[in-house]
Amino acid sequence: MAERIGAIDPTQEQLDVFKGLPRNEPIHMLNLIRLREKALYPPEHPNAGRGISGLEAYRSYARGATPTFQRVGGRQIWLGDPQCLVIGPAGERWDLAFIAEYPSAAAFLQMITDGEYREQVKHRQAAVADSRLIRLRPRKLGVEVGPADH
Repeated sequence: MAERIGAIDPTQEQLDVFKGLPRNEPIHMLNLIRLREKALYPPEHPNAGRGISGLEAYRSYARGATPTFQRVGGRQIWLGDPQCLVIGPAGERWDLAFIAEYPSAAAFLQMITDGEYREQVKHRQAAVADSRLIRLRPRKLGVEVGPADH
């Protein structure tokens, strides 16, 4: 299989930082996704070599992961179509942008360690060329801009 370029899965260090933050409060997860033109499945996967698009593979991931996502209390709260980059590195682009809400960080961790979910991640890994996943603490709208007091 060709070498993967871009950020697709979290590193252990990133997961350790995530786990070090409070686990019992609601979180939002900002997702920025750039898709491959053609999905890159490992040779042993049944979809390898079938010419499936990155979008089709990502949709397979979303359909398969939704039951686990909903079971842990997750819901999508914002979805948008990226149009152009106004501030950021030249050439950076995103195909999908959305925010998922979880009742707690523990719920997110429960989802990503669930066996059924892990099976669906294979479609995401095949579909995604690059991504960003940013944990956010929800805040009330209309409050002063800047970091919240801790």
